[in-house]
Amino acid sequence: MAKRGKKYQDSIKLVDRHKLYEPIEAIELVQKTAKANFDETVELSVRLGVDPKHADQQVRGAVVLPHGTGKTRKVLVFAKGEKAKEAEAAGADYVGGEEYVAKIQNENWLDFDVVVSTPDMMGVVGKLGRILGPKGLMPNPKSGTVTFEVGKAVEEIKAGKVEYRVDKNSIVHVPIGKVSFGTKKLRQNFATIMDAIIKAKPAAAKGKYLKSVVLSSTMGPGIKISSQRILDALVDDEE
Repeated sequence: MAKRGKKYQDSIKLVDRHKLYEPIEAIELVQKTAKANFDETVELSVRLGVDPKHADQQVRGAVVLPHGTGKTRKVLVFAKGEKAKEAEAAGADYVGGEEYVAKIQNENWLDFDVVVSTPDMMGVVGKLGRILGPKGLMPNPKSGTVTFEVGKAVEEIKAGKVEYRVDKNSIVHVPIGKVSFGTKKLRQNFATIMDAIIKAKPAAAKGKYLKSVVLSSTMGPGIKISSQRILDALVDDEE
């Protein structure tokens, strides 16, 4: 196993590995343990009590974070006619059809973060299933990326809309912002995404839903949060 760097070793000393922190404590601590020479992303990892092998236990959706993610996301839109113009006006980085299918297939071009498509273009996008699917880039109605309201979709993505999806290990990984956001903005983003995940609990899920909740910065250690106290963080901070 590779030896951790000095900055990480210093950070890990600040964390009690056996403690389940209050959400606000964890958010403050993740900022203290972020010691890299760049503005680290704060990542949320939630292990859920679901079996993703079953279709009725999938957890997937999207939500607009009140303060965004701190990252400008490139959006590719598959649309034509007036809908293509609508997407361009909303700020889409790339808009088109078959030409982008060819570019992705022949050039392995993936210079985008999100793909949006109008329903009538999904036959075209479907040719990219084997490429976009494994990377989590395939448009999906549940995440709002298959829609005729392409202008609205692009605007929301640019404003900080993030997708969350349980992986094969029953974990949801999602960014909640940058360390530089400060405690209040990170807490509000955290509350927004946790509220969405909790509300997305499948009816078929039995037993404890929130198995574990962990925050970490890009280069920092994981900080465990008490799932029993998550609801405390879901109260809007009006101060």
